[in-house]
Amino acid sequence: MNANWFKQFESHLSSERQLSAHTVRNYLYELHRVTDKLDASASFPISWSEISHEQIQHVLGQLHRQGLSPRSLSLTLSAVKQFCDFLLGEGVINANPAKNLSAPKQNKPLPKNMDLDSVTHLLEIDADDPLSVRDKAIMELFYSSGLRLAELAALDVLDIRFADRQVKVLGKGSKERIVPVGRCAIDAIQAWLTFREAIPCQDEALFVTAKGNRLAHRSIQARLAKWGQEQALNMRVHPHKLRHSFATHMLESSADLRAVQELLGHANLSTTQIYTSLDFQHLAKVYDGAHPRASRSKKLNNGQGEES
Repeated sequence: MNANWFKQFESHLSSERQLSAHTVRNYLYELHRVTDKLDASASFPISWSEISHEQIQHVLGQLHRQGLSPRSLSLTLSAVKQFCDFLLGEGVINANPAKNLSAPKQNKPLPKNMDLDSVTHLLEIDADDPLSVRDKAIMELFYSSGLRLAELAALDVLDIRFADRQVKVLGKGSKERIVPVGRCAIDAIQAWLTFREAIPCQDEALFVTAKGNRLAHRSIQARLAKWGQEQALNMRVHPHKLRHSFATHMLESSADLRAVQELLGHANLSTTQIYTSLDFQHLAKVYDGAHPRASRSKKLNNGQGEES
């Protein structure tokens, strides 16, 4: 019975939902894995039409104890839930036994930022042609104001308020915000606009190609990666790295989480709080290197004797 429903589910994912072959293959692998666990625990083949909430929960617990990562468990549970929804739609079961189950919380990776020396080196490019002048203005603005890639790409010339040193940004959910722009970024943008005036532009886009078209997201990403390589930085440079660097450096200097939240355009403070982890890592390193009792065991191991 299971094999027949697996085949129909595979067809449903491929034809009706048009999921990729890779995703379909992963879902079926997870379903077979869960089925094997269920059969082993019961010592006989179990039909999915009779599976209970407790049985699925037991299998997820087994996989977790065996070292399956939270991310993999999320995929397993997703496959089970969607298969049970499929069976529910086909009238095979009356309720989804996996509906209220949840996978272990995944650890959110800390964003990676550049230190101040690296950012300074990146921005000290030899900008002597229109494209490099444009790119310098882009990178200065990313770091000056912590903009998202989509926000910067969508900017028009009139969004820059030079007298007030501000930029009007349309963020996620079409929420508008006004963000300060530093003097270095203002100067770089003004330098770029002198070149832009000579380009026949299609619209009022702030950053355009040599042909006058609005600069695409991928083009901006590619140009930043190029400058990271040319400046010999030992990391890949991309828009979010400059945004993360802006947030981290602002928080290290001001410790004002609410202000950084507003500048980044985060709807929830919890999103901004990820940067407090980065700040704490920096503080912990300073503490370990400076506090006389932080490295007590190291001093003892170096043969300096016990502290008096």
